[in-house]
Amino acid sequence: MSHAGAPVGGLLVLVDPVARRLDGESVRIAKDVLCAGAAAKVSLPDSPEEFARALARRGHRRLVIVGDDRALLRTVTLLHRSRDLSGEPLSLIPVGPVGSLTLAGSLGLPLSAVMAARAALDGVVRVRDLLVDDSDGVVLGGLRIPPPVRAQVPPVRSYRSLLRMLLPGPPGTGQAPAGPVHRLRVEADGVVLADVDHPVQDVAVVTREAGGRVEVVVRLMGCAALTERAATVTVSGADFRYRADHAAVSGPLRRRTWTLRPAAWSLTVPR
Repeated sequence: MSHAGAPVGGLLVLVDPVARRLDGESVRIAKDVLCAGAAAKVSLPDSPEEFARALARRGHRRLVIVGDDRALLRTVTLLHRSRDLSGEPLSLIPVGPVGSLTLAGSLGLPLSAVMAARAALDGVVRVRDLLVDDSDGVVLGGLRIPPPVRAQVPPVRSYRSLLRMLLPGPPGTGQAPAGPVHRLRVEADGVVLADVDHPVQDVAVVTREAGGRVEVVVRLMGCAALTERAATVTVSGADFRYRADHAAVSGPLRRRTWTLRPAAWSLTVPR
């Protein structure tokens, strides 16, 4: 990690419109602290399109985003796709409901507007890896393929299922799985961790600070969890969904590959 230092061209404080609408007081506090500590230009876009234009026109100013996890993800995605992510470190002032700031907290950012603004001015730069999928989407913190949702069944069938669960079956029949499972093939750097012939409960992929590998955890039905470190992860099989960075669920998909980009971006955090 290194000290953030004084920005050569000052700051561009880019305020997400959702943050401004939901918590104007925190936005005002963040702007006051930033403007008191550095030369800062404040941009108040009213739409995602205006947000993207302001981002593209920031020049040599160091970027400070005021908003929630989605604002940070939008910013990193835009910079990645414009091949402009590896320049100046980003800063985030988390503003929004607590449930929309889970990623920010996991990245080491304080959820107080004052503390986060002070960190943007005088924090340290933490270099981080980035996961990029085969549709050019990005993952900052991690992703999870949760157990599949149990399908709704008619009441009569549901009652019969309950009887089968409560009453012992014939000897040797074994016990049915506790819930729905995936039939997936999971590969980490080409090594097969799970295949479609063994039910998978869930899969997690977690990025770290710059280290060149992600941690892949696969939970198989009836087995201990398998853990592997890799630079590329591929999941394929029957339709599956995943949740990345605590955002909305993506899918259903039959195949997705995530590739690590080492030291692809950096974030200013408290010292």
